[in-house]
Amino acid sequence: MLENKLNHIAIIMDGNRRWAKERNLDTKLGHKEGAKTLEKIVRYANSIGIKIITVYAFSTENWKRSKEEVGALMLLLQNYLEDYSKRADTENIKINVLGDITPLSNGLQKSINKAIERTKNNTGIIFNIAFNYGGRDEITRAVKIIAEDVKQGKIDIEDIDENLISSNLYTKNLPDPDLLIRTSGEIRTSNFLPWQIVYSEFYFTNKYWPDFTEKDLDEAIEEYNRRNRKFGGK
Repeated sequence: MLENKLNHIAIIMDGNRRWAKERNLDTKLGHKEGAKTLEKIVRYANSIGIKIITVYAFSTENWKRSKEEVGALMLLLQNYLEDYSKRADTENIKINVLGDITPLSNGLQKSINKAIERTKNNTGIIFNIAFNYGGRDEITRAVKIIAEDVKQGKIDIEDIDENLISSNLYTKNLPDPDLLIRTSGEIRTSNFLPWQIVYSEFYFTNKYWPDFTEKDLDEAIEEYNRRNRKFGGK
């Protein structure tokens, strides 16, 4: 049986569009296949005892894509949440969304809130979907919240430390990722969890996200298990 030494995995699910292009398929079909892979990986991660999985689904920069693709992604997430939240509930999976959902349509916001509410008491894996998320945007938001508290006299400047900043991020009360996985061969973090991944181990694979399997996750975990995390120490 696979030895699991970690609690929190973060994933940049890259390559859906290239997967579709190489098969002469519409981009939205790549995203649909990516959604199927995501459900499979979350279910498997839950079964092997991973406590938290956080995935990068839509960044604040993704609005620059074509209106057609953005619209398809929004519709995909809405349909995905409405359908998947029922299965997640039966599988004891807790859904959470990281990011600013206020610019999203009322229908999508309703689907997000319904999925969160439906699964909030589940005790299995916490499934974080980073949607309309940007790391710098998250930190800016936290700074504004803290600055307002200072302005109102709720805290002093001397009270500001790493713990206070962490407690004002979307991931408050959660441990930082042990492992960051990125698919498709790109070797960068793309504004994903910059505060939280400072001591995470990185694992890059050339596979496109729709082709990522449970075996690939096992290999990433096995590679993590071989590493010696020092957190700045000797």
